[in-house]
Amino acid sequence: MEIKVLVDVKTKLGECPTWDAVRQRLFWVDIVDGRLFCCDEFGGNIRAWEVHKKIGSFALQENYNGAIVALEDGLYQLDFDTGNLKFICNPEPDLPQNRLNDGRVDRQGRFVFGSMNRLEDGNTASLYRLDADYKIEKLENNINTSNSICWSPDGTKLYFADTWQGEIWSYDYDLETGQISNKTIFCKIDTSDGGSADGSTVDREGYLWNAKVYSGQLVRYRPDGKIDRIIEMPVKKITSAVFGGKNLDVLFVTSMSQPPLPRFPDDNQLRGSVFAIYGLGIQGLADARFMG
Repeated sequence: MEIKVLVDVKTKLGECPTWDAVRQRLFWVDIVDGRLFCCDEFGGNIRAWEVHKKIGSFALQENYNGAIVALEDGLYQLDFDTGNLKFICNPEPDLPQNRLNDGRVDRQGRFVFGSMNRLEDGNTASLYRLDADYKIEKLENNINTSNSICWSPDGTKLYFADTWQGEIWSYDYDLETGQISNKTIFCKIDTSDGGSADGSTVDREGYLWNAKVYSGQLVRYRPDGKIDRIIEMPVKKITSAVFGGKNLDVLFVTSMSQPPLPRFPDDNQLRGSVFAIYGLGIQGLADARFMG
């Protein structure tokens, strides 16, 4: 196994790494700077789009050269050719203390995304699903910070975390309707080292990889929730991970250079980089696209 810096981009808050198997490019965001990036699997041919607001996550579109972007004040459509933004909706117009955060596309092409409390000091946020017809439905509420959205290989289990709760949860996920039910604790997070559950991805074997932010540990969990292995990353503030590359066998990991709140510690000179882990001998699953 080898860990390399893929892009020394110094993102203030890198997040939502997504592998586009069609373009063979890695996409990710800098939440704080309001930018969506992409590069090839070797870290070259970098391109960036300015959205001028905090961007929590995004969904690449199947039928449009662009993406649905979850900005701090709602969902927009970003045109990759022009860079123009088209407003779709704000699911929380009466909650200025919130902003949109983590999001992923399910196996059927629906965008599941969540909000967070900006100061991370109140359970004012929720989890939502955007269907292909642009109808939005609330799936869960009473959340502080939405994170770790991903699915089992067959799409019937949704994984989700409220960052500061010390747990990753599992829900039954209805493939036809996108409804969730039967919330259970998938795993407990050891927070004694200051780490918490951030972004996650699932590999082809059904194991969940979680970026334990502030501890620098990338943790692989078995389908039963027990820890399989831990990878110590070069920086403490890793934020999320996704498999990509031609054979979906490279694990890309985002990080942050600037803690979102003053109480969090600084990191070394590699902070904010996008990392690539080679030689794991494990393959991921192709990321789905939003069908709307």
